[in-house]
Amino acid sequence: MQKGQITKALSGFYYVTDRSNTIYQTRARGVFRKQKITPLVGDYVEFESGNQDEGVIQKLLERKNELTRPQVANVDIGIIIMSAADPKFSNQLLDRFLIMLESKHIKPIIFITKMDLLDHDETIKIKKYQKDYNKIGYQMVLIEKTDKEKKKQLEILFNEQFKNNLIVFMGQSGAGKSTLLNVLNPELELKTGETSQSLGRGKHTTRHVELVPLLESLIADTPGFSLLAFDEIEPESLSEYFPEMWRLRSDCKFSGCLHLTEPGCAVKKAILEGEIPEYRYDNYQLFLEEIKKRKPKYRRKGES
Repeated sequence: MQKGQITKALSGFYYVTDRSNTIYQTRARGVFRKQKITPLVGDYVEFESGNQDEGVIQKLLERKNELTRPQVANVDIGIIIMSAADPKFSNQLLDRFLIMLESKHIKPIIFITKMDLLDHDETIKIKKYQKDYNKIGYQMVLIEKTDKEKKKQLEILFNEQFKNNLIVFMGQSGAGKSTLLNVLNPELELKTGETSQSLGRGKHTTRHVELVPLLESLIADTPGFSLLAFDEIEPESLSEYFPEMWRLRSDCKFSGCLHLTEPGCAVKKAILEGEIPEYRYDNYQLFLEEIKKRKPKYRRKGES
C-alpha cells in the first residue's frame, strides 16, 4: 500500500503527494461517505494507484488535530494575518483566531500587515497591541512596508522558526495572505484582491485549500473569512485558551471560577491592577456569553 499526504482537495478529487514528491490524483473509498469520514488536506493516507490519475484512498491515518474553517489536518503552526488598516484591525477577531488555534493545540504566530497605511498615532496603537500580546506569550510580527523588506523579514522567520512544519495562513479577508506568499515566491502567482468598499472587508480570492511547498515547509493558503463560532468549547473551558487567565486559575478562591462575579477571583484582580488588558477580558466575556447562548446540538437515535 502506498502512503502520502493530501496536499490539495478540489472538485471531489484528492491530490496525494508521496515521499518522492510524486502527486497522485485520487478519490476516497465509497465506504468513507457511509462512515461519515471526510479526508482533509494535510491528512496522511494509505492509497492504491495504478497510475497518477486514478488512485483510491483506502485509509486515513490518525490525525493530531484538525481545523474545520479552514479544513486542514495535522497543522503545526497557525499564522494569523491581520491588517492594521483596510480592513481595520480588530482585537476581537484576532482573539477568535487565537482561541481556535489554542483549542486545537496549534502554535499561533500573528502577522500585522499594511502598517504603511497608518499615521503616527495609529502606529503607536498597534505597537501597544504588539506589546500586550507579546507579554501574554504570543509572537506578533509587524510586517515591513516594501516587498524587498517583507521578503527578507519572512525568509529570516521561516529559516529560523518554521522549517519542516505544516503552516496555515488564516485571518481577515483582504489582509494580504496570498500577497505575502507571492512575495516569498512570485512563481506561485496566487490571486489577490482589493478590499470591498461596500462591505469594508476583503474579497475572497482563494477558493480551495492547497498545501504549497515553500522554504522547507508546507503552507496552506486558505479562503479568508471573518466569522468564527465556538461550537466545541464549553463555558468552563474557555479560560484555558486565554493563557494569561489560565496561569492564574490556582490563585482564584473557587475552583471552576468563571471570572465573572465570584469573590476572590485572581483574574479580576489582575485586570484591576493592569496586568491583563481590559479588551482581552471584554472579549472573554463576549465569547462566554455566546457559548452560553449556543443552541444545543441534538443527535438522532443511533448516532454516536
